[in-house]
Amino acid sequence: MVVRKLPRNVWAASLTSFLMDISSEMVLNLLPLFLANVLGAGGTVIGAVEGVAESVASLLRVFSGYLSDRLGKRKWLAVLGYGISTLSKPFFFFAGAWWHVALARWADRVGKGIRTAPRDALVADSIGSNNRGLAFGFHRAADTAGAFLGILGALLAVYLVQGGALALQASTFRTIVLVSVIPAVLAVLSLALLAKEPRRSRSLSRPSVRFSGLGRSFFLFLGLVGLFELGNSADAFLVLRAQTLGANVLAILGMLAVFNLVYSLVSTPAGALSDRIPRKNLIVGGWLFYALVYLGIGLARESWQMWTIYGVYGIYYGVAYGTARALIADIVPAELRGTAYGAYATVVGAMAFPASLIAGILWDALGPSAPFFFGSALAFLSSLGLVLFWRVFD
Repeated sequence: MVVRKLPRNVWAASLTSFLMDISSEMVLNLLPLFLANVLGAGGTVIGAVEGVAESVASLLRVFSGYLSDRLGKRKWLAVLGYGISTLSKPFFFFAGAWWHVALARWADRVGKGIRTAPRDALVADSIGSNNRGLAFGFHRAADTAGAFLGILGALLAVYLVQGGALALQASTFRTIVLVSVIPAVLAVLSLALLAKEPRRSRSLSRPSVRFSGLGRSFFLFLGLVGLFELGNSADAFLVLRAQTLGANVLAILGMLAVFNLVYSLVSTPAGALSDRIPRKNLIVGGWLFYALVYLGIGLARESWQMWTIYGVYGIYYGVAYGTARALIADIVPAELRGTAYGAYATVVGAMAFPASLIAGILWDALGPSAPFFFGSALAFLSSLGLVLFWRVFD
């Protein structure tokens, strides 16, 4: 199947993610700099804010996925989640203390927690298994293309407002927040007006939803994902790491743009490839690649090295993220997809708090390289675990 023949729902979900990521990436990539440069927060505080931002939504993710299976509805739960994230944006403008930022950030993640599982189930329900990897790869590509454009927009705003200053200024951040509201509103409207409830979801009449029905393969994969995510601290630490090596705000945004460009370009072909070879092969390769990238970040000594690292980091995301979602749809019953995606997102979110808190503590106690060495080691162990338990997925 070629991309232009993907179902309408895949295009609608992809357009929505594209627009929301334009909005989110304009703001969220600058949050650690706003916290550190403007509000004076340290690594432990930033780690806690970012970690709780994901973990606070964890129960909502599994609940919204479960609810979408029980109701046989995907679309409007996803719309609700995007709407909450959109409403949280203006509150960043008024933030004057780190806890103000934390509350707005957590509200944004609550929205993501509500929308993620129903949206992924919406995509999975709308496409056959032979093209599932392509659909999720295309969705991730659109999502990341939006992030790329959002970062370019933020880069332009920084250049116009403060030029090449090393530290982020409050006025720059608040200008970007105001602009970010526009694509967020368009994202909500896109999903509400363009998507349709899949027939499979609509036909479900209050099915019996039991976690035990997800199967051994799913729970094993979930355990390995949890181990991997424990070392996957918030990308805020990558931003701060680049700054410690001498990169100014413009350079950091440029690095993020390179990352998202590579991510976007790799996602669709990687997803299509996962329809032709075992998806677990790509996930193992992606996790090993991540281990090497984090090792490289820990060893970096010059800011120019971070440009290369950010580029190759995009390869990991392009290969692994959409493929993992397609694998989940392969190994769980169709009527439990919402629950499965909710459980997956919950584990990823639940690990975000300890991962980022550990990273913050390691950063403050042992230096900026320590969190990345820790993440590299856990990624390698996760890859080894997936290889050792390979046959369970066959």
